[in-house]
Amino acid sequence: MFRLVPGLQAVTSYRREWLVKDLVAGIVLTTLLVPQGMAYAELAGLPPITGLYTSILCLAGYAVFGPSRILVLGPDSSLGPMIAATILPLIAAKGDEKRAVALASLLAIMVAAIMIVAAVAKLGFIADLISKPTMIGYMNGLALTILIGQLPKLFGFKVSAEGLIHEITGFVKGLAHGEAVAAAAMVGIAGIVLILGPWWLRIARDLVVERQARARAEERADIAARVHDSVLQTLALIQRRAENPQQVIQLARAQERELRSWLFDGRAPGSLDGQVATFAAGVRLIQQDVEAQHGVAVEAVTVGDCELDDNLSALLAAAREATVNAVKWSGASVVSVFAEVEPAEVSLFVRDRGRGFDPAAVPDDRKGLAESVRARMARRGGSATIRSVQGEGTEVSLTMPRSAGQRQPSRA
Repeated sequence: MFRLVPGLQAVTSYRREWLVKDLVAGIVLTTLLVPQGMAYAELAGLPPITGLYTSILCLAGYAVFGPSRILVLGPDSSLGPMIAATILPLIAAKGDEKRAVALASLLAIMVAAIMIVAAVAKLGFIADLISKPTMIGYMNGLALTILIGQLPKLFGFKVSAEGLIHEITGFVKGLAHGEAVAAAAMVGIAGIVLILGPWWLRIARDLVVERQARARAEERADIAARVHDSVLQTLALIQRRAENPQQVIQLARAQERELRSWLFDGRAPGSLDGQVATFAAGVRLIQQDVEAQHGVAVEAVTVGDCELDDNLSALLAAAREATVNAVKWSGASVVSVFAEVEPAEVSLFVRDRGRGFDPAAVPDDRKGLAESVRARMARRGGSATIRSVQGEGTEVSLTMPRSAGQRQPSRA
């Protein structure tokens, strides 16, 4: 007997300390099922009261025949439209609610018989053949249909229409004609805010945290690129000129001044703040600094000019690193820098006719191209392309889009 009706065994083994929690669960379930059942009944084309009947009978059957973790109890959103699609054509436009209830009941009995046969024949695998995108699309469509159908009630008026598009049109027309009840709308909107408010706040908080984490990561990457451009490049120069103590002392003192300026004055290494105000002046400054530090000729040509902003300052920093790399490693006697300011973007090319190299063979611990050039440009929305042929030379192409307020270049 207990095997056929497990609910009897649950009654005999019930504990008194479970009663309070079960009462709370029952109240919560009732609060959810009452509006849900009425809404789903309307969705199926039945009187709202029938949704309450189905909820009560399903729960009673559940209590008798035992719990199931996968059983859906009460009115189901996915079944409502199927029931409506079946019985509404049968009752046509007569609007006979009693006939609709009778047809829905008969449909339920027929479906139950089919399900019993399917269970005996072990046909459950058929459900696995329905693709997940199809199920997700169907459920999302149902959610949208229910939402649109309940909006007029939320604002205190009714819409007599069939189909999602007609319901939306009717709702908008009702609002335009002033059919909404202010008190009902205020209560409904307040309920939505109360329910969804914590969720919205959590999403906003997560977005802020993600934005802050991204900003910190970009700041760390920028600091690493500046340290590479300044300190590591100076150390490399010191190693190359170890036989000349006077030049080593000059390099060390220059690096000390640069680091002190960064730590105490806030002027980052390689920064052009306060030195130049235009892009062309920044290119000339790179030419002068690289020639003075490395003793290799740099030919610079600039077509057009514009004021500097943060993006173009990043472009100049990447150009400086590309020029220094060309001077140090190409073996060429001259390095060419060509820059052009156009209305939509600024392009800069660093070329040498040196020994060339294979960009894919650069060791991972060499961050000059990866961080100081490519990553620096990418963080500002620009791009960097490196073309090199061994024995023929290297070209580094840098492109940075211009901001909307800086798109009127003055030709120089």
